[in-house]
Amino acid sequence: MDIATLTHSEKALESWRELEKKSLEILKIVGHLRFDKGVDLVLFRKNLYDVRPSQVIEFHNASKFYTTENFDLDLTLSIIQIIGKIPDLSPAKIDVGTLGISWLDEGSTYQNLTEFITDKLGGYMLSGSEEITPRDVVLYGFGRIGRLVARIILETTGRGNQLRLKGIVLRQKMKDVKEELEKRMALLKEDSVHGSFPGQIDINEEDSSVIINGNRVQLIFAGHPSEIDYLKYGIKNALVIDNTGVWRDNEALSAHLRPGVSDVLLTAPGKSIPNVVYGANHQDLNLEKENIFSAASCTTNAIVPIIKSMDEVFGVNKGHVETIHAYTSDQNLLDNFHKKPRRGRAAAVNMVLTTTGAAKAVSKVLPHLAGKLTGNAVRVPTPDVSLAIIQLDVKRATVRTEVNAFLKQVSRKGEFVEQIMFSEDTEFVSNSAIGSSSTCVVDSPSTIVSEDGKTVTIYAWYDNEYGYSCQVVRLAKHLAHVRRPVFY
Repeated sequence: MDIATLTHSEKALESWRELEKKSLEILKIVGHLRFDKGVDLVLFRKNLYDVRPSQVIEFHNASKFYTTENFDLDLTLSIIQIIGKIPDLSPAKIDVGTLGISWLDEGSTYQNLTEFITDKLGGYMLSGSEEITPRDVVLYGFGRIGRLVARIILETTGRGNQLRLKGIVLRQKMKDVKEELEKRMALLKEDSVHGSFPGQIDINEEDSSVIINGNRVQLIFAGHPSEIDYLKYGIKNALVIDNTGVWRDNEALSAHLRPGVSDVLLTAPGKSIPNVVYGANHQDLNLEKENIFSAASCTTNAIVPIIKSMDEVFGVNKGHVETIHAYTSDQNLLDNFHKKPRRGRAAAVNMVLTTTGAAKAVSKVLPHLAGKLTGNAVRVPTPDVSLAIIQLDVKRATVRTEVNAFLKQVSRKGEFVEQIMFSEDTEFVSNSAIGSSSTCVVDSPSTIVSEDGKTVTIYAWYDNEYGYSCQVVRLAKHLAHVRRPVFY
């Protein structure tokens, strides 16, 4: 290797070290804001807390989808340093990426970056804001969704001024309580799809409780909601999140309204109760009169943001939704009896054509589309991440570039910035969406528009486990009145 090449290599390594140092400074301020002020910082929807310096550097790659200007680590560090010095910032969630893009677009109209940030975050200052009273949460059921909801709540506890996981209700399956607790917590700690849960879990066999990252959680063994007095465990004014799907209507779910419980949220489509897709219709709820809600299904949460957005601009006459869906625990691992057609065949070696109520469920969220959408599903041999193929007959003729430009815009600004992500990656595959906090990722290279401009086909990936669980937690925070202001 010649001297010139060696010098170039040394410069590249030194440059990387400098980036890592700046990332460490960013993470230091992020931790201070999280625990001392209840402020969480994200970068292009990616959480900045509890990540490695190299991940902070990597997150900046997303800026190319938002701007052609140079969005670098120095700008991010400068923004975060200024935020860290604001004395009266109230609890909030702030996307530093959005601030940076706005600065690149509008910065010339301000004297300096400090004036710009103070102006943009003016509505998030402490003066005039109300303190958030934390709410207790009980998870009824601890399967795939229950454990992921637990992870999300525990990972975002921060100062503890939002949701606090206080209880998990289970059906006892083993005589040895200690062994059962260990097995339950082992499933929380390690997940074959979503990886390891970062933190510490201590089991107290004597009172069937666990301490997870400092949160004391009571494990309650019961066969029916009517058996439980939550006040006995120090749980008050709680929101019960039912992950079992056993009870689906108002009458049955009312059994959860026991001493210590005020509200109920079902993580499945519900009957005779409001079906809610956070971001689409959560503002329509009457929280003073209603206390039992459904978070709809993972597929409904994936397709509603896209369909609602398209309908508002292009108008939807009718449409069809086909979901290529990962197999679920409802299916059999090997061929065996199942009460539903085809689902008895081995999930890991078959594509299984089955039904989905997601298209019909859209009308529960968007009533004016009742009867206009059809749907079906194919369960495929992957453990997580599904694909929705949304074909819409639109009223206003359009072209592919316009559709993609529109969907890119709604992923950046408006009511669905947390729900819709936009990808231009031609190498995107199902595993690319694992761990995505959004409800869908628009695969823009696959968008199709017919020659007459009246038929639009949109492909949207969605993590039917984690992405949906994030929606459940967003809705739970809204129902519990602990949702902080969000700057996206």
